[in-house]
Amino acid sequence: MDKVLIDTDVILDFFFDRQPFSDFAATIISWCEKKEIEGFISPVICSNVYYLLRQTAKREKVIEKLTQLLSIVDVIQMDKQVVMAALSSDFNDFEDAMQNFAAIHQGDIKVILTRNIKDFKKSKIGVMTPENYITAKITEH
Repeated sequence: MDKVLIDTDVILDFFFDRQPFSDFAATIISWCEKKEIEGFISPVICSNVYYLLRQTAKREKVIEKLTQLLSIVDVIQMDKQVVMAALSSDFNDFEDAMQNFAAIHQGDIKVILTRNIKDFKKSKIGVMTPENYITAKITEH
């Protein structure tokens, strides 16, 4: 079973129904729920999503949504080693570097799902848009 890191933008596409991307995000979340893939997010993604959802919803509703999400995906660890790797990397965006090195440190995540491919061009693991990932998985079968 594929293990994937789902970036903030994909989670937000799902929660905010941002067209035309929300259908792909919903498929990824659905596959996680059905255990067809194993999805991960990072603590940074949780924080970002919480902050952005709070702009439009009450705290209780945001907690409910994040709790539902965490019943479907797991959270990867971020520690000093991850932060140090991100700080010493060639990534232009520190947050993306942290996501990348947390995924690498986790050990068996094979792909980061994001719409910001260019921000992960220095990644040593696969980086795909949800749309391309879904197409590739359907083609496999």
